[in-house]
Order: sequence, then C-alpha cells, then structure tokens
Amino acid sequence: MNGANTAWVLTTTALVLFMTLPGLALFYGGLVRSRNVLSILMQCFSIAGLVSIIWLVFGYSLAFGEGNSWIGDFSKVMMSGISRETLSGDIPESLFMLFQMTFAIITPALIIGSFAERIKFSSMLLFSGIWLVLVYIPVTHWVWGGGWLDAMGLYDFAGGVVVHITAGVAALVCAIVIGPRKGFPTTAMPPHNMTMTVTGAGMLWVGWYGFNGGSALAANGDAAMAMLVTHIAAATGAMTWMGIEWKRFGKPSALGAVTGMVAGLGTITPASGFIGPGGALIVGLLAGSVCFAATQYLKRVLKIDDSLDVFPVHGVGGMMGTLLAGVFASTSLGVFSGYGFSDGIKTMGDQVYVQFIGVAITVLFTAVVTYVILKVVSVLTSGLRITEEQEFEGLDHVEHEETGYNL
Repeated sequence: MNGANTAWVLTTTALVLFMTLPGLALFYGGLVRSRNVLSILMQCFSIAGLVSIIWLVFGYSLAFGEGNSWIGDFSKVMMSGISRETLSGDIPESLFMLFQMTFAIITPALIIGSFAERIKFSSMLLFSGIWLVLVYIPVTHWVWGGGWLDAMGLYDFAGGVVVHITAGVAALVCAIVIGPRKGFPTTAMPPHNMTMTVTGAGMLWVGWYGFNGGSALAANGDAAMAMLVTHIAAATGAMTWMGIEWKRFGKPSALGAVTGMVAGLGTITPASGFIGPGGALIVGLLAGSVCFAATQYLKRVLKIDDSLDVFPVHGVGGMMGTLLAGVFASTSLGVFSGYGFSDGIKTMGDQVYVQFIGVAITVLFTAVVTYVILKVVSVLTSGLRITEEQEFEGLDHVEHEETGYNL
C-alpha cells in the first residue's frame, strides 16, 4: 500500500461526494421555483442513500468484478473477499470501491434536473435504482472494469462516457417521455434563488478537483495536470458562455457564467488525464460556445423541457470532450499536445475512431434502455408525473408535506 496515494484518494473521495451533497443539490435547488426546492434536495439525498446500498450489495461487483466483456460477476457481492489489507493497485480496495461509489451517486443525481418539478418521488426513486443497475453499471464495466471498450483503448479518464454521456442522454429521453412542465415554453420559470445556485456551482468547481484529479488514483503528476486542465477548462467555459450572452442579450448573467463553468468541467472530464493546458483552453472555448448553442436549440427550436439543461451541458459536453480527448492527446500538436499514444502505436485518427465508437454505442444503449425503464416504472407507479393541480401546488408540499421556506 502506498500511503501518499491512499491519503490523496481518501481526500478526493470526500470531494466527489461533496459535489452531490451539497454541491449539486444547491445548484439544482436554486434553479427551480421555490415550491419545489426541497424536493430537489430530497431527491439528491435519497439517491445518495439508495445508490450506496446497491453499490455495496452487488453494484460494485457487477461493475468491477472479473466477469466478461459486457458485465462483471458476483465475486465481490457485499465486499466478499475484501479485507482491510486487500489492495486495488497500491490503495485499499475498500477505498477504490468507495471512490467509485461517489461517481455512481452523482450520475443518476444529474438526471433529476431534466424532470425537475413534475415527477413523483416514488417514480424518481424506482427509476434511479433500476437505471443504475441496467445502464450505469454495464457502461462502467465496459470502460473501467476490463470490458470491451477498455480493451479497445477508449480514453475516458474521469467519466465523460461513464457519467456525462449516460446521464445526459438519459435526461433527454426522460424530458421527452415525461413531457414539459405546465406552461412551458410560454410561461417564464426563472430560478428562485440564484445565490443558492452560485454557491452550489462553486462547490461543484472545487469538488471537480477530486472528480478528475482523484481519477489518477495516485498523488503524482497525472493528478496535478488533470487538476490544472480541469480548472483551465472551467474558467474558459464560464468566460465564453458569459461573453456570448453579453454580446447576444446585452448583459452577462450569473446563471450563464456558472452554466458555462459546468459545461467546461463536463467537457474536460474524459480528456483531463490525457491533454495539456493548451488543449484545455480550446476545450473550454468549445464547451462554452457549443453547449450554449445546444441549450438554445433544445429549448427554443425543439421545445423540449430539459428543465435544468442536463443534456445540452452534460450530454453534449461529454460527447464533445470524449471525441476531443482523441485529438488533443496527440503529442504532435505542440503547445496544445497531451500525453497519449506517443509511441506511434496509434495515430490521432485511430484514437478518434475508438472514441467515436464509444460515444455512439453508449448513446444508443443508454437511450433505448432508459426509454424501456421509464415505461416499466410508469406502469409500476401508475404514471410518472404528478397531476396539474399538484404541479401548481408544488412537490415540496404534495410529496413531502414540507416547505423549503417558512418565512
């Protein structure tokens, strides 16, 4: 066991959990209307509990057990055979399991932004558990658990495919199947508490150091570079989105700045261990501009009510970042180059092809399975969403008999 590496991953594990609780909860909570703020916080907390139990009982085993190219086995059920001394690499396997658990927690938590303010709590909880088992865990095994994408040499350092593409595509399917909020798109639905949202966004930015830096699983130069490029992409994404808004609408907004930051973070995630600061600057510029355009197109042209922009930010960002990892990993790009395939075994074209296969299959698999899960859950819970009257009253009171504010 390496003490330094263990200490580092212990720290980053806490940072990644901090991204969901309280980071994502506050970020999303401020974006909804006041009558639904508590429901968002409740959904994030309950997902953390549900996923933790599933991950312990059999989720970790299916994701990282030996198994085959498609799914793991049950050899690690309930941490079977894993003691304090058991290692994964040079860190305790119990720590590796816990670190990966925090990734499993935040992924379904990201999806709730697509159906905020209109889904039954029971439907949300059942969907999240089934989706984790049927979508997140298989894709995790494909990419990080020795599966077929791992064997192909896919570059996904910290979860562009595993986290952001799966969550983003699932969010789009959920938004379409569940349908828009009452009044969308003609009725204005502004965030009720931007102070809360900006606070949560700051926590996400800090926590993302653990998300990407911790994925090196070591206290070394890979972790340091991953953190540096993560920060550069986040900063550039924020400034790009803000600048586009300023030019287009006449004033910059706090919402635009923090959304651009998250877009930069999501886009750099798969590439963070393979590219350099120059590449990160380009990734941030593309994240801020492309994800902004995707957000506008989804809401204004397609009129799909992805309430908190999960697909255009995480889905589009994850796809773009995964493809760009194959470009900027090349050592032939000078100041923009990264740290991949310098031995000549692969070319940039070869790696981009592998990245494209990973993106395409994950998108298709996630979309189809998510759709089926939603239909099954709808039957089991007698419909996915609350009534129009309940939507007007708000999820806080209807689902939990509580209020976020008692002023």
